[in-house]
Amino acid sequence: MSLLELEGVEAVYGTTQALFGVDLALGEGEVLALMGRNGMGKSTTVKVICRLLPQSAGLVRFDGRLLAGMPAHRVARLGVGLVPEGRRCFANLTVRENLIAAARPGDWTLARVHDLFPRLAERAGQRAALLSGGEQQMLAIGRALMTNPKLLILDEATEGLAPILRQAIWDVIARIKRETGLSILVIDKSLRELSQVADKAVILERGRSVWSGAFSDLDAGVAGQYLGV
Repeated sequence: MSLLELEGVEAVYGTTQALFGVDLALGEGEVLALMGRNGMGKSTTVKVICRLLPQSAGLVRFDGRLLAGMPAHRVARLGVGLVPEGRRCFANLTVRENLIAAARPGDWTLARVHDLFPRLAERAGQRAALLSGGEQQMLAIGRALMTNPKLLILDEATEGLAPILRQAIWDVIARIKRETGLSILVIDKSLRELSQVADKAVILERGRSVWSGAFSDLDAGVAGQYLGV
């Protein structure tokens, strides 16, 4: 059984329909790349999974439970850890306070996050507002891991970062996969980097799932048609 399943999911912003039929399945220990051009529904899909936006049709199932009608905080407690687009760290809290704010018991501890991101240990007493963009992204990932999730969702985790920091984030994602077997849903545009970590891919086009399969089967023709590369 899949850890996360979406079947025929539709969603609406006000009077505007944004999703017209999204299907995906993510198993235990898998990394799934959710792909598509800008504005095709990727972040909206994440909002539906996290119950920040209700679906108007279809099913969303996580760990065997239907999520319809469930508030966002309950979904988080079920084990969905979100690293949102734009980082959204608590600017006036210190790095340490950000990390422990939503911490839950489990394998991911402050010491383990510091091992993954030594820079966060160095800046433990510094306010998040004073961190660089790359450091804030590390903090956002560390904060999500501190909830000890069953599923980690990374929404454009490398967007806007300098190349050296982008690579550092990709190295961390690969390490998490290698050392923990945590299920990961990652939204990104970097085919080369995704190919190093993703087991499967789903491509969205205008709010619909138009391609899914093993990442290794995503060829240049499909990429050119739906991703513009």
